[in-house]
Amino acid sequence: MRAPLEESDDRIPHDRHRAGILEHGSVKLLTDSGVNGRVLSEGHRHDGIDLRFDGRSHRIDFQDLVGESVWLYPQNEVFVDLAAARERDGGDVRYGVRDTEVLDVTTDTSKIRVTEADGTEIEIHCRILVGADGSQSICRKAIPADVRTDHFIEYPFAWFGILTEAPPSAPELIYARSEYGFALISQRSETVQRMYFQCDPAEDASSWSEERIWDELQRRVDGLDGLELKRGRIFEQMVLPFRSYVCEPMRHGNLFLAGDAGHTVPPTGAKGLNLALADVRVLFRALDSFFSTGSGALLDAYSDTALQRVWKAQNFSYWMTSMLHTRSDATSFERRRALGELAAVTGSRYGRQYLAEAYTGGPDN
Repeated sequence: MRAPLEESDDRIPHDRHRAGILEHGSVKLLTDSGVNGRVLSEGHRHDGIDLRFDGRSHRIDFQDLVGESVWLYPQNEVFVDLAAARERDGGDVRYGVRDTEVLDVTTDTSKIRVTEADGTEIEIHCRILVGADGSQSICRKAIPADVRTDHFIEYPFAWFGILTEAPPSAPELIYARSEYGFALISQRSETVQRMYFQCDPAEDASSWSEERIWDELQRRVDGLDGLELKRGRIFEQMVLPFRSYVCEPMRHGNLFLAGDAGHTVPPTGAKGLNLALADVRVLFRALDSFFSTGSGALLDAYSDTALQRVWKAQNFSYWMTSMLHTRSDATSFERRRALGELAAVTGSRYGRQYLAEAYTGGPDN
């Protein structure tokens, strides 16, 4: 059985500064499966988040509400850990491949053809083919259009994101809604922070000065409590459009989709990487059962099982995104209604409990 093929020129994308909130179930999966435990030693445990609106912060206390936490641990660090575990276990990973073709997925001998980095063309035969090749998935395209349903929505806003050399402005994430739009105050380490604010998808990130960026972030978190963001040198700025997508089914013949190949979510609910790991958990159990007992029952159930969690996460991500962002054409009624929703959620223990349970991963981990 071969390890994944990576259509990338980077062996380990350690310098890609991607965000990462890991649910408690994701952390357990990584540590229980023998992946380097740096998530526990170098990740940051968060026991809650702040929802901020009308210039006031309202803490969602995960430990009090559901007895769980999440871990702030960048996705590129998760990749480093996974790559190290694969190398330790003798996995055969081919980086920098191109011209990938997926063939014969409805037969017992599925095939992958690629051109390796050195120009060598190879063909791999396999009993089971897992398509975990990202949102531009080549494997997904091997499912005929008349077999699959592409569920898709594009949001009318994007995130303007920055990485800055500064100390943390808060101990936990702040999700802020203001009359000027959404902002997320996040962390990455003791010296580097990641922050976002809502913008137009066509915004040119390079046209913004550091002073203008900081002033925009600050006015979106301003309030009577005097919250002041800690500023520093901005060394990365980008615009991140986002959308929701689900491929149904996530299995065709002996091809099984996992992660972004099968679904994407907006980053507001912090579900992307966690859904990928949840897919892997379900698929591993199905493969283990198939190869140890010969039963294909769990493989047959894979798509339905995975999609149950995917659609819950899509609902949560859509809800968080809609509640916290403001469309440019929103009416005064819509703006006031959203504030009423935030007040209802934060003012009710049951409302806070639902948010905490969904954010930390729920009881089905």
